[in-house]
Amino acid sequence: MAKSHVAALVLALAAAGAMAQQQPAMQWETAALAGSYKENISEDEKIAGLSKLWSEVKYNFVDTATLEKLDWDKLYLEALPRVRATRSTEDYYRVLQELVAKLKDGHTGVYPPQELSDRMLGIPLLKTRPIDGRVIVTEVLDPGLRAKGIMPGLEVTAVDGMEVKAYAARELAPYVSASTPQDEELRTFGYLFLRGPVGTAPRVAFRDAAGKQFEQQLPRVSLEVRKAAMANSPSFEFSMLPGDVAYVSLNSFNDNSAAEAWLAAFDEIAKSSALVIDVRRNGGGNSDVGYKILSTLDDKAFLTSRWATRDYKPTWRAWNKEQPMYAEAPEAVQPDPQRQYKKPVLVLTSAGTYSAAEDFVVAFDSMQRGTLVGEATGGSTGQPLFIKLPGGGSARICTKQDTYPDGRAFVGVGVQPQHIVKQTVEGVRAGRDEVLEAALATLQPK
Repeated sequence: MAKSHVAALVLALAAAGAMAQQQPAMQWETAALAGSYKENISEDEKIAGLSKLWSEVKYNFVDTATLEKLDWDKLYLEALPRVRATRSTEDYYRVLQELVAKLKDGHTGVYPPQELSDRMLGIPLLKTRPIDGRVIVTEVLDPGLRAKGIMPGLEVTAVDGMEVKAYAARELAPYVSASTPQDEELRTFGYLFLRGPVGTAPRVAFRDAAGKQFEQQLPRVSLEVRKAAMANSPSFEFSMLPGDVAYVSLNSFNDNSAAEAWLAAFDEIAKSSALVIDVRRNGGGNSDVGYKILSTLDDKAFLTSRWATRDYKPTWRAWNKEQPMYAEAPEAVQPDPQRQYKKPVLVLTSAGTYSAAEDFVVAFDSMQRGTLVGEATGGSTGQPLFIKLPGGGSARICTKQDTYPDGRAFVGVGVQPQHIVKQTVEGVRAGRDEVLEAALATLQPK
C-alpha cells in the first residue's frame, strides 16, 4: 500500500476514534415522560412512569442485593394492575411511593407534583418524636394550640379514634422510605406524623404526666405556613457553656455558611477548654462543608468515606460476565495550615444526623479525635439520581454506596456512638437536654 494511502487510513481511524469519544451524551430526560399535571393523568402515562421508575431503579440503584431479594421485576408486575386501577394522579403517586418504600433506602423516594402538596403534605403546627416507645410532643409552634393545653411532653395515644401505632402503620408507614429502623421510626412518628390534606383536622388524643387524657383537633396547614411558624434555625450556632466549654451546633450543610461561620468564630472557639459539636439536627447537604471544619481539628490528614457505584457494561452481560462495581479509595483531606483546635472534642449524634452529616461523623470517628455521644445516626447517605415522572412529579434513586474508610458499613446500620445516651420523656417534660448533659459530664475531672 502506498505511503499516502497508509497515512490517510491512519488519519481516518484516528478521526473515527475521536468521533467515538466525542459523541454527545444520551438525552436521559425528555419531555415525553414528564408530562404536566392533570387531576388524573392517562393510563398510558401512568404505566410509562411506572416502567421508567422500575427501569431506572433496576439499572441504577446501588444495592443490587436488595433488588434481588425483593425480586424487583415481580414487584413491577404486581404494581401494574394497581396503577391501572388508580382513578387520580394522587392515588397513582401513592402506589409509586409504596413501591419504592420497599427498597428501604432513605436516599431513594418518590415525590408527588407540587399541585398535590396541599392534599398530601399538610401537617399540624407541632413537632413530635418517638421516645421510649411512645410518641411525644417536643415543640408546639402555634400559641393557639398552647392555649388549648397542648404542651411539650404530652404523649399522643390515638389519632381519629385509632391507637397511635396502628394509625401510623396504616396511614404512614407503607409510604416511608427509610434505611434503618431508627430512620423509619423518626420519619413515621416525627417528620411525617399526622400528615394529610391541608384544612382537615385529625382528632388527636393526648395523655399528660399525671395520666390525664384529653382530645383536641389539630388543623393541618401547608408546608409554607408551617415553615413560617418555625423559628429560623441557622446552619451554625455557637455559645460558651460553664467551664469554658464551647458548644457549636452545625444544623445544616446545605450551603457553605456553616463552614464560613466556623472559620469566622474559630479564634473565640479556640479559647475554650473543650468543644462539643452538635449534629443531631443536621440532615445533610454537601459533605465538603463538614470536611472544612474537621480539617481544623487535627494537624494530620484524615480520610473521608470509601465509595462505590455500579459499572454496567452491556457487552459483559452478553458474555454472562459478572458486572463490576466502580470503587474509589477514600480521599485524604489535608489539615488547615492556619487553624488547629487541640483540646478535647465531643460530637453529639441522633437518628436525625443524616447524609452529609453522617459523612462528617464517619470522618470524625475515623480520625479518633474524640468521642461520639448520643444515639445511632440515621444510616443513610449516598448520591441520589433525580428523574422526572409523568404529571410533574419526580423520584430519586441512590446510586452510591458509602462505607467507613476501612470498609465498615454504616449505611443501613447507622454510626454507633461510643457513649450511648437517649433523651427520656421525663427529660423532655423537664426541658432538659440529657444528651448534652451527659457529654458535659464526661468532661468533668474524675
